Amino acid sequence: MLEALKEEVCEGNMALPRHGLVIWTGGNLSARDPQTGLVVIKPSGVLYDHMSPDDMVVVDLDGKVVEGSHGPSSDTASHLYVYRHREDVRSVIHTHSTFATAWAATGQPIPCCLTAVADEFGGPVPCGGYANIGTEEIGEQIMAHIGDSPAILLKQHGVFTIGTTIEKAVKAAVMVEDVARTITYAKIVGQIEDLPQEAIDANHDRYMNRYGTAAASTGVSE
Repeated sequence: MLEALKEEVCEGNMALPRHGLVIWTGGNLSARDPQTGLVVIKPSGVLYDHMSPDDMVVVDLDGKVVEGSHGPSSDTASHLYVYRHREDVRSVIHTHSTFATAWAATGQPIPCCLTAVADEFGGPVPCGGYANIGTEEIGEQIMAHIGDSPAILLKQHGVFTIGTTIEKAVKAAVMVEDVARTITYAKIVGQIEDLPQEAIDANHDRYMNRYGTAAASTGVSE
């Protein structure tokens, strides 16, 4: 069942330790099949080095295991809550990446003081409240606070990212850790300053609508 998606989900999960976003068995990635509505998610408690596509678990949107020899991730309920409330989301990721989770530990959003934050996130990376693991409470916090951002911090927990594809959700997870690291170091160097809203909007529009085209730079055309 959903063999191709299992391979994609397994590869997406394996990308997380490659990018230094998870250790041991922590973190998870899932993806929703648009045809069946079923979700493929990482198994609970399995080492990344030992995982294969056959280990991925298939669940329905109500949390019933449809196929799998392992239990699904302990964050399954939160993933499913997001899918039920965001039709556009096709992949959800959870990590405890070091620098972004340091901001989560303090309950602070990551400020939009860099063009890289404006580009990818369109503003500060929000921080939701604390929620119990293994429940829909995390999903509720995500939906209440994420807005248009592809990433959110959960207070005293970690990071969640979403995307219309696995690749986009992984990219958001990589980028949120990257900007969190840079801004953490910047605060050691000196005071940081938020970008003005006009600059945030302009950078996000350029990145989302013109980046990768001939119009990405002013004065350049085909």
